[in-house]
Amino acid sequence: MVSAAAVTKRYAADGLALDRVDLEIEKGEIFALLGPNGAGKTTLIGIICGTVSMTSGRVRVDGHDVERDFRAARALVGLVPQEIALDIFSTVWATVSFSRRLFGRASDPAFIERLLRDLSLWERRNSRIVELSGGMKRRVMIAKALSHEPDVLFLDEPTAGVDVNLRRDMWALVRRLRDSGVTIILTTHYIEEAEEMADRVGVINGGRILLVDEKTALMHKLGNRRLTLTLRDPLTRLPDALAPWPLELDKGGRRLTYRFDAAAEDAGVPDLLKRLQEIGVDFRDIETTESSLEDIFVDLIGRAA
Repeated sequence: MVSAAAVTKRYAADGLALDRVDLEIEKGEIFALLGPNGAGKTTLIGIICGTVSMTSGRVRVDGHDVERDFRAARALVGLVPQEIALDIFSTVWATVSFSRRLFGRASDPAFIERLLRDLSLWERRNSRIVELSGGMKRRVMIAKALSHEPDVLFLDEPTAGVDVNLRRDMWALVRRLRDSGVTIILTTHYIEEAEEMADRVGVINGGRILLVDEKTALMHKLGNRRLTLTLRDPLTRLPDALAPWPLELDKGGRRLTYRFDAAAEDAGVPDLLKRLQEIGVDFRDIETTESSLEDIFVDLIGRAA
């Protein structure tokens, strides 16, 4: 649905923002683009949406070149930017209806009503934007982006600074849109949201794509597990007999942590427990946890730095 080939963006003042980015996004998937501040996420979204010009490269949306066939490509895209930009003296109904007409779509009051109800805006449809809270304004931005029934929806940090109710309503709407065939591309600082929502994940840093993979495959390949033992008696240091295992001892000497590859057939856990018994290190509790997507993201960014 979205294809970017060797996309490069160089700013005169700030230098290289994107460095030959290649990216393919399939129809009907939820794709999460993750990266630290300044990684190039918003620039890439702007180029695909046609609001930022690229230095070189090529982008297509459903086969339409975003430069040569701008109108057709742009008509397929809805964008919810980070910044709230609204006519504060217009009503909610007028704002969303006007946005639909900007894309040449025929008036459809029934559709606008459904959209406003989905976003809990129906009761405020006649309110002016200036009268709304920040969360309500964010809802109007989402309604504007969906007003012309796009096939691709970009959500650039959509839940930054919004309340729990909006976050819940928005993700329920995103799931319904995906089920109807809409392609969703989101950036977020709430990585647990990407972990819950996304089908595939891409990580960008320094203007380069570090990886793109299915979320479950990514967590299987790059994730690890943690075995944490709570000791009966504290240790002042790690015994030499435990040197074969990369163990971490907490400051109090009461918790011993072993990190291992979640996909490994032989992670060495039985041998570790046997050795602990042999050297007389007893424990009263054992806990295992798996890496989250956030753990993997932090590790990737740290290695790329």
